[in-house]
Amino acid sequence: MIVNAQGRAEPRTYLDRILEHWHKDENAEALVQGAQRLTRGEARRRLFRLGHALRRQGLVPGDGVGLFLANRVDSVLVQLAVHLIGCRVVFLPPEPGPGELAALVEQSGARAVITDPLFADRAADAAGRSLHSPALLSLGPCARQCTDVLAVADAADCPETRPDGVPAPGADEAVTVLYTGGTLGRPKLAAHSHRLYDVLVDLAEETPQDGSSPSTRSTGFFPPMTPGTDRVLAATLLTHGSGHLTSIQALVTGSALVVLPEFEAGAALAVLREERITTTMFVPPMLYAVLDHPECEPGVLPELRRIVVGGAATSPSRLQQAVEVFGPVLGQGYGQSEALGIAAFGADDLASEAARRPELWRSCGRAIADVDIEIRDEDSAVALPVLQVGEVCVRGDTVMLGYYEDPKRTAEALHEGWLRTGDMGYLDAEGYLYLVDRAKDIIVTGSTSDNVYSRVLEDFLLTLPGVRNAAAVGVPDEEYGEAVQIFLATAPDADVDPVAVAAAVTRELGDLYTPRKTVLLDRLPTTKVGKVDKKALRAEWTGGGTVTP
Repeated sequence: MIVNAQGRAEPRTYLDRILEHWHKDENAEALVQGAQRLTRGEARRRLFRLGHALRRQGLVPGDGVGLFLANRVDSVLVQLAVHLIGCRVVFLPPEPGPGELAALVEQSGARAVITDPLFADRAADAAGRSLHSPALLSLGPCARQCTDVLAVADAADCPETRPDGVPAPGADEAVTVLYTGGTLGRPKLAAHSHRLYDVLVDLAEETPQDGSSPSTRSTGFFPPMTPGTDRVLAATLLTHGSGHLTSIQALVTGSALVVLPEFEAGAALAVLREERITTTMFVPPMLYAVLDHPECEPGVLPELRRIVVGGAATSPSRLQQAVEVFGPVLGQGYGQSEALGIAAFGADDLASEAARRPELWRSCGRAIADVDIEIRDEDSAVALPVLQVGEVCVRGDTVMLGYYEDPKRTAEALHEGWLRTGDMGYLDAEGYLYLVDRAKDIIVTGSTSDNVYSRVLEDFLLTLPGVRNAAAVGVPDEEYGEAVQIFLATAPDADVDPVAVAAAVTRELGDLYTPRKTVLLDRLPTTKVGKVDKKALRAEWTGGGTVTP
């Protein structure tokens, strides 16, 4: 507990934990990105200045602030600053097209949008379409007419003391909101309370302070770190759940955080080696690219103690290859925007247990501490026995409050504290979880394993002339794990050009949604209840199908 100026006890937040570290050993490195290297003291003072700079834009506790940011040290600090002054973080990831991005800003009710100068034009377009006209701020100088909050923070009269008068967040108050898809023009925003961050603080406080091996307790993608000794690389996007929580866990343990601006295998290897990185998180395509780099060979990264892989299904043979190259440092994690930690497989356990039971290379581990997992039937009413496939349902402090300002879809996803993940899988007798399909039809693709939301793509395809029905599926891809393939049922005599369709998709939704292949059909196969049968499409056209235990 923290005692305020009036002598009243207040809950201790994750920011308090970070600042406790940043008040000690002020010359130790805290944040690194290339030549930019901030000590703990410098990071603390810059954070406080940014908090005051945001207040000077009229932001007050409870306001939503959209963050449309690239991977930079200042991106980490401005996210902390938004929470520091009691505002709600709304992450705006780079993959949505202009229409979906504008809908995301509108749905979130963001009072301000802070953009990286690289994204200024897109941010201005999204803010301009919003009915509530959020203020546009930039993280550095840009061509658009907007306030540069870094310049305000660097002004001589900007205080270097912690902003006061910030109330503690309420038990059911949304403090962080993440984009998790939805339908075209109606995004779903997973809202999380302070409980998510309390889990990370509790984990940090349970880790040994003497440099001995940390606890085996885990929070999904993010393994326990040894306080004060780890150097953590944030390689995934800071505006996604994995990048965000990787950075937060590094900071609450007092570890140095190194930010990788953009992923490229050679650059990643160089940073891992030169910065003596001990811990990082990769999505599968990143891991594969590093493994395939000519400089990647056994012994190349002697300081590396932990690599966590998550965000998409990983090839068992590639996992084994990684262990052969890097040693027994590889773990797996499973989570989603609605539950940012569900199951995990620690590096020590994976190396030892998979040697005993090779099928465990296909597992994403067991439930993390304080999370319960059940496999339920189609109606999410009955828990199924081991080895029987059903929907993965979870409850625990890492589960969202609900979808922001969307009670209908919240009620569909949450029931008596249990989240319906939309993922299909089964548990074995020892509690290991195996995923076999994604009921929500998210396609995970691209060099950073980003999400393509099928419903968004299908909704747009149905607006095109001559298209009667549409389905988007993920098909196996050697480089990215999955690629986008679309199936269109066209009207009789309609002249639908697949090249023109792909170009229209790219213009509206972005490169990530561009289909690798377009198949034109008279009609799409349907299930007995009249829904498009995507399993039949995959099986007939790609040779795919559902994995069964």
